[in-house]
Amino acid sequence: MLKLSKIVWIVLAIGIFVILVAGLMLTHSQQGQEQIRINQELSLIQLTLPKYSPEELSSQQKELENRLAQTELEIKDAKASLRQSIESIEATDTIFAAARTSNVEVLRVRSLGTPTTKVLEGLTLTFLSLTAKVEGDVPNLIKFVVELNVKFPSGAIESVEIIVPEAVEGEEELRPSADIKLFIHTYEGD
Repeated sequence: MLKLSKIVWIVLAIGIFVILVAGLMLTHSQQGQEQIRINQELSLIQLTLPKYSPEELSSQQKELENRLAQTELEIKDAKASLRQSIESIEATDTIFAAARTSNVEVLRVRSLGTPTTKVLEGLTLTFLSLTAKVEGDVPNLIKFVVELNVKFPSGAIESVEIIVPEAVEGEEELRPSADIKLFIHTYEGD
């Protein structure tokens, strides 16, 4: 076997020692750089995070809870408004259906504002007020009013004004018309 001299062993040992020390120094340097990066991130986070006292956090929580309650009320109002709009559209559709059945022409249908809610005999009812102007022969106008009573069993016709214009020679003949005001009520439930 080959015998290595003491000097070779010493040089070999020193070489291994130098390699180990260099590796440890490189690892230590990388850890130091990582520590510096982490410290910088921590400093940045500490600067960006506002420091709140428990009282401020409690105050913010109450404010957010109030805003949530307000938003929930607005959502409830929006749903009610949407439901009321749907009721108005359905009522208008029913008026046009009655007009087709009665052979009259609808000139105008208007809702008189938003539905109102009233409590009668312990029941909560919503009242929708509508006006309509229709045109046609007088018997058909009367048939239309009767048809509205049939199509709106939970409604009430407040007034009907049938206008029969006088014929004027040389002018276009105007058709009879009716102005109708009615209320439709629905039960809101419990």
